[in-house]
Amino acid sequence: MRANLLDKLRAGDDPWPGILGFSNTVLPQLERALIAGHDVVLLGERGQGKSRLLRALVQLLDEWTPVIGGSELGEHPFDPITPASIRRAAELGDDLPVQWRHRDERYAEKLATPDTSVGDLVGDVDPVKVAEGRSLGDPETIHFGLVPRAHRGIVAINELPDLAERLQVALLNVMEERDIQIRGYNLRLPLDVLLVASSNPEDYTNRGRIISPLKDRFGAEVRTHYPLELADEVAVIAQEARLEAVVPDVLLEIVARLTRHLRESPSVDQRSGVSARFSIAAAETVSASAIHRAAVTGEPDAVARPVDLATVIDVLGGKLEFESGEEGRERDVLEHLLRRATADAVQAHLGGIDMAGLVSALETGPAVVTGERVPATELLDSLPDDDAVDETAERLGATSDGERASAAELALEGLYLARRISKDVEDSAAGGRTVYS
Repeated sequence: MRANLLDKLRAGDDPWPGILGFSNTVLPQLERALIAGHDVVLLGERGQGKSRLLRALVQLLDEWTPVIGGSELGEHPFDPITPASIRRAAELGDDLPVQWRHRDERYAEKLATPDTSVGDLVGDVDPVKVAEGRSLGDPETIHFGLVPRAHRGIVAINELPDLAERLQVALLNVMEERDIQIRGYNLRLPLDVLLVASSNPEDYTNRGRIISPLKDRFGAEVRTHYPLELADEVAVIAQEARLEAVVPDVLLEIVARLTRHLRESPSVDQRSGVSARFSIAAAETVSASAIHRAAVTGEPDAVARPVDLATVIDVLGGKLEFESGEEGRERDVLEHLLRRATADAVQAHLGGIDMAGLVSALETGPAVVTGERVPATELLDSLPDDDAVDETAERLGATSDGERASAAELALEGLYLARRISKDVEDSAAGGRTVYS
């Protein structure tokens, strides 16, 4: 892994495709740990990409590697370590069967759960092998666990503090002496394994803890974080969300801004964090709302509009942990922060456009109606004929009817938030229409 990482760095290749927002913080620390040959624990709040980063380590292994055919531990043909493989190598010589194993098969992941046992991690006596006639003193009666089976590979333990303390003790020899001992067997296997783990900071004191000797054996503790830049937050959403409808970039930005405001809000319990999964699920909900409208109205193309952002509050409020003093105000907090996120995006993208003509047209002409069941063409037909509408569409790169309707609706929402026009929202029973006038 060290050699492959250094080769990529020298060639200017990205060793971490798909990992966003960590380029100048987390990744250099992780790279130094791998070059040093250290086991690593990633420490960070939920939804910061720790598991994604652990799985990306696989790309640093050789794509294919030779193993002894039939070996439980995937030993190298030139370096057998179990008694059975050593005996076979001596007996068969050049006729020893060789297979090729892909790097994806050399990564083992375990979620620390209450039912995990020492046998799962390290190994235990296999009663079936004993029943076949082998003596209890025969090392070949051992059934190896997850860690030895990851020999010449990577073993990852998610939520390490949730692992019982007696099970953490079973890992001490693996991390320091690089061998395992099973029950009373005088068997030491020199393992070549990288042990990585993830943990939430609160886990050190709340649900469980990493015992001191185990913490001491991790060569590196790397702190992860949520994206520091807005562009990285948007890129994570665009990469991870499954969007079946067209969701304009500015709406993804509003979702990202909402997530960032939630992470800064004193009303939200920041010890639990606001996961990236929230923003991903929010973008998918906005997309689903657009598809729902297209199905109901018969629109040929499903394009999300600002009116779809309200569905995020209806669906995803339960994914957040609020402070105890905010009971009953959760929806108000979310609506307020969504308005802030929208206003920030309008200022960033539509600032400088002269909206006076559009405001005047709304004062003297008919209202503009949008909503969950209003198609894009109907919204466009109700808009005043004003240059601001065209300039807004041009600023946001809107070309199709759906995209132009979305851009115009964002401009109207911005005028409402600036208190230059009014907005009336009917409840869902009345059709859920929004009227700007």
